Amino acid sequence: MLIREFTEADWAQVWPIISEVVRAEETFPYDPAMTAEQAYGMWVERPPGRTVVAVEGDRVLGTAKMGTNRPGPGSHVSTASFMVAADARGRGVGTALCRDALDWARGRGYAGMQFNAVVETNHAAVELYRRHGFEIVGTVPGAFAHPTRGRVGLHVMYRAF
Repeated sequence: MLIREFTEADWAQVWPIISEVVRAEETFPYDPAMTAEQAYGMWVERPPGRTVVAVEGDRVLGTAKMGTNRPGPGSHVSTASFMVAADARGRGVGTALCRDALDWARGRGYAGMQFNAVVETNHAAVELYRRHGFEIVGTVPGAFAHPTRGRVGLHVMYRAF
């Protein structure tokens, strides 16, 4: 598996991953009715941010976006988001994307990385982030409407560099 910069040609494979994840309504607080055009504008970061894909041969297995968490006085903290195709989960794709984002952020001198809305029932993501040094610094109770579990919390997770 290779992590590389996103190119326009990748969108044909990235959009179905985003669509699948968002329409499941289990892990991302994005509108499940979003169009491909809306998703592109939200997912594909412009510099100094970055969007990448995890590929195996010609197949995109997952994608990540990363950049500054907040402008101005908050610009010393980075953020990132990750999505993996359903049939590629459990193969280390998320781990590889997370490591890449952490390396990118450290290399640009950020003081740390913050995840603003990790769904508390997304145990795979929470454990992945914990393995990479993130801590839950707070949870907003009932902030996410899960399709089968009702209202669940959203964690804010942070890791200092």
